[in-house]
Amino acid sequence: MCAFEKKEKYNVAIAGVTGAVGETFLNILAERNFPINKLKPLASARSAGKKITYQGKEYEVEELRHDSFEDVDIALFSAGGGRSLEFAPSAAKAGAIVVDNSSAYRMDEEVPLVVPEVNPDDAFKHKGIIANPNCTTIIMVVALKPLHDFSKIKRVVVSSYQSASGAGAQGMYELEEQAKAWAKGEKLKVENFQYQLLFNVIPHVDKFMENGYTKEEMKMYNETKKILGDNNVPVSATCVRVPVLTAHSESIFVETEDKISVEKAKELFSNAKGLQVMDNPEKNEYPIPLLAAGKDDCYVGRIREDISCENALSFWVCGDQLRKGAALNAIQIAELLIK
Repeated sequence: MCAFEKKEKYNVAIAGVTGAVGETFLNILAERNFPINKLKPLASARSAGKKITYQGKEYEVEELRHDSFEDVDIALFSAGGGRSLEFAPSAAKAGAIVVDNSSAYRMDEEVPLVVPEVNPDDAFKHKGIIANPNCTTIIMVVALKPLHDFSKIKRVVVSSYQSASGAGAQGMYELEEQAKAWAKGEKLKVENFQYQLLFNVIPHVDKFMENGYTKEEMKMYNETKKILGDNNVPVSATCVRVPVLTAHSESIFVETEDKISVEKAKELFSNAKGLQVMDNPEKNEYPIPLLAAGKDDCYVGRIREDISCENALSFWVCGDQLRKGAALNAIQIAELLIK
């Protein structure tokens, strides 16, 4: 592990500050009163010169360069995998600890992949770079962790219902513009998704792989094993884009070695960090994206014994992927380091 000097306040750089996750970084840092001495907003040359506001103070966005990290303690990256591969090593070499939100380093054996509620100790095994998992994986493993600790998981089958904001600010904008165009009777533009998203669902997130799964689905397969520290947890995922602005939802089937009753599952979920149980079907109380959006915790409901298999549960989880699925998780990692 790289040495990290504890201070009262820290110099923090945000790479990709003008994107959807970058903006959420700023909001959450302010909400949680993260001890910032100096803030350094960074973005591509195209966005350099723009102005952003943090806690009432205006900052000019600087171009992300290899020499951008002098005196930076923590660098939060959400500028895309290519830029992370190019610039994160420079940040680490300059002495900053990088928390990277892209997929660039997630499966690197030298880089810990961390969800603070699941594997916080792994954050301290870093060599200058810590990876933030995929948003759909984070939302799922927060719920899997308490079950896996009680009885080893044998198999997971998950279908995701992923919001437009998972494709960034442009994805949200496209969905909003399609709604406006439809209301006016105008032609709907399709640029960021494979098909019209409004009034539709698209079973295609990221590129297709040779095995028929998409890259997004394989992220859930591979990352879950690394985060749980157990290579014997197979995950079969189907990732679907839905016409929701913010917050992902997931329908999860879990087979465990021993039977976990619904009552026990609710107890385990209720005692887990970062997870709230919302499960009262008689009153139509269950997680929905509208309720999860803007919240820090993930919400679990529709908890039931799966009738197709022994020792199995089915349940439904919702989480804000811009917050817990991205910016919040990264900031929680940074908070681990400074405690």
